[in-house]
Amino acid sequence: MIQDIGPSVFHNEYRHIRPRKDDVILMFDSGGAVLCSMSCGRIAFPDIRENDDDAVYLFSIDNTGYFLYRGPAVQKPEGYNFYRLRELRSSSSGPEVFAAFTAYHLWRWYEDNRFCGSCASPMTEDTKERALVCTKCGRMVYPRINPAVIVGVIKDDRLLITRYNRGYSHDALIAGFAEIGETLEQTVAREVMEEAGIRVKNIRYYRSQPWGMAQDLLAGFFCEQDGDDPIRVDDSELASAVYKSRDQIELQSAQLSLTNEMMTVFKEGRAGQEIKW
Repeated sequence: MIQDIGPSVFHNEYRHIRPRKDDVILMFDSGGAVLCSMSCGRIAFPDIRENDDDAVYLFSIDNTGYFLYRGPAVQKPEGYNFYRLRELRSSSSGPEVFAAFTAYHLWRWYEDNRFCGSCASPMTEDTKERALVCTKCGRMVYPRINPAVIVGVIKDDRLLITRYNRGYSHDALIAGFAEIGETLEQTVAREVMEEAGIRVKNIRYYRSQPWGMAQDLLAGFFCEQDGDDPIRVDDSELASAVYKSRDQIELQSAQLSLTNEMMTVFKEGRAGQEIKW
């Protein structure tokens, strides 16, 4: 998946530091596209080090620090363009894709919290932890993470495959956000009922994934349909929802998403195997 960048190691401990010689500064435009070049499936970020006073530390991968540029617009270097994350997802791989997704998550948070939600005063960066602090009332804001589930529903050795009405155009699984007062297991049962009109049982956790494109933390679950009720598709969200056998499941070539990995392990007969950590 996108976070599986081994042998590289991701370090998300916050540090109040300035960029060093070999660190990376990422720049996003107003629409959330990141400035980079793409060649042979690899991403390279430009050197904008003359502007590092306007950079805030995000995270490190191995010994390289990644920073977010928050200053005024600068001239785009030759050979570099702004690419949306969906373009990077379909065209590239490696630690740089994960870096771009995770940097976007934090860029979105910084952009959404430039002013205090209580008194409308400017927010400033805390120096001890990943937080924004109101310059007037002292209100603190931490990065937003949206919990959501991805659900592989199984019946008679077939997997429930969906297609969305809009956006993502490939085969997918039931998915949705956790609501107030729910456990993730309750979210699984509710989302399957809402989108497909069926009850489920034997809900079991598979694996999780950070998904910076939507500021999500995705938790994957497998379960079985409980009973023989027919599928009733919620056509406000889904174009279709049908059970497919292993040989009917179509996978994406890039193994970046939790959805694609769960479809893969079912297709290969590994859905019942425990993940070891």
